[in-house]
Amino acid sequence: MLKSGPRAVQTPRAMRFLPCLLLWVFARVWGQSEGQQENFPFRCLQISSFANSSCSRTDGLAWLGDLQTHRWNNASDTISFVKPWSQGKFSHQQWEKLQRLFQVYRSSFTRDIQELVKMVPSVHYPIEIQLSAGCEVYSGNASENFFHVAFQGEYILSFQGTSFQRVPEAPPWMEMVTRVLNGDLGTRETIQQLLNDTCPRLVRDLLEAGKPDLEKQEKPRAWLSSGLSTTHGHRQLLCHVSGFHPKPVWVMWMKGEQEQKSTQRGDILPNADGTWYLRATLDVEAGEVAGLACWVKHSSLEGQVMILHWADGGHSAVGITIAVVAVVVVILLPSLGFCYIRKRQRRAYRDI
Repeated sequence: MLKSGPRAVQTPRAMRFLPCLLLWVFARVWGQSEGQQENFPFRCLQISSFANSSCSRTDGLAWLGDLQTHRWNNASDTISFVKPWSQGKFSHQQWEKLQRLFQVYRSSFTRDIQELVKMVPSVHYPIEIQLSAGCEVYSGNASENFFHVAFQGEYILSFQGTSFQRVPEAPPWMEMVTRVLNGDLGTRETIQQLLNDTCPRLVRDLLEAGKPDLEKQEKPRAWLSSGLSTTHGHRQLLCHVSGFHPKPVWVMWMKGEQEQKSTQRGDILPNADGTWYLRATLDVEAGEVAGLACWVKHSSLEGQVMILHWADGGHSAVGITIAVVAVVVVILLPSLGFCYIRKRQRRAYRDI
């Protein structure tokens, strides 16, 4: 699967100034259009932190669509399979070969970053480097790959076709780094093989093996609440949507058929059970809440729209209060009646 011999060992050295496997920062990682069913790109994210010349760590994650499939831990220095099907059809020997490649790469990458700091006066600790790489497969044998690098949170480098390309906004010293990387034929060939061959083959295996998890449909639960507005005379309306899968969802505050453009949606956050959570907020004048509703669209709803009217939310709260009072009355009235009867009986006994 991967080339053996001296060239394969040199490969990690060429990847040196690169950050590792995937950037949540990039829009294609979290940035899916709401309500649109996604494909399942395979993304690897490496995050390398250098506190000083002697303290560093590198961690990695891999995701297929919204499901995490692999993990690379700084302490264990090994590839971990997150899902039972994460190994795909690759043999144990093939995974061992990939693991050795990443181990050599990580060690060489760490040394080279330390050397870079010595060579370039404008580069100082602490340093954060991320690398986002992976591929997406389509019908037939078509596939598309990507490879991006960020330094201190700024996008600086990519691998396109057969060579590395620095972005125009990258610092001047990146020109030297790009020249060194492009001069290492072994590295460029290995990256091409990983992106063009290894990644698509693995993804096709994972798509087949993980189909039940990838195509799982979980309907959202939704509820309304109120928050504190920072503007006098305004109210903050909150729409909570949770428990849905897959991740793409459309949530909007509406008045009739009109979208409320001031709706603020937070990030879509993961729940512990693999489903997702989103909150949509609307800040409005207190007298303008009438007729407002939160609309939710999700693939699991099969074309239907979940609508929560703000008035209903208020009635629900009242309903709960009434229910609690009713329970108290039902439970306590018999007891109070019994006590009253017993008291009357005691008085009667005294009279006798």
